Formats: sequence, C-alpha cells, structure tokens
Amino acid sequence: MRKTSVEIDDELIMQVRGLLGTTSIKETIYRALQEVVRREAARREIHALAQMEGLDLADDDIMSRAWRS
Repeated sequence: MRKTSVEIDDELIMQVRGLLGTTSIKETIYRALQEVVRREAARREIHALAQMEGLDLADDDIMSRAWRS
C-alpha cells in the first residue's frame, strides 16, 4: 500500500462517485482502478474467445467426447 498526494478534478471525482456508487475519494479511486483491471481482463478474454486461443474446439478427439447423447 502506498500513500501519495495528487491533484484531482473535483467534478470528475463526483461524476465517478455517482457512477460507482462510492462515498469517499479513497474508495472511488480504488474502485476505479479495480474497474480498469476488470475491464482489461474481460477485453483479453473476449479477444481469446474471438480468436479461439487456448480452446480445444478444433481438437476432434476432445470435441467427439464433448457431445454425448
């Protein structure tokens, strides 16, 4: 954990607080940073799915066992 001092636009903080439903500046910044990390993870996952990276869908042996009657 790190303590720091930064200048932050009050209007921007208020907008983000409203969007995140947070009550303090500290909580707002923490949640905003978490949201950036979450969105990047989701973006990477969507990209992997779109490219079928790491999926076994092209492996006939695995797919033949996936569809059982």
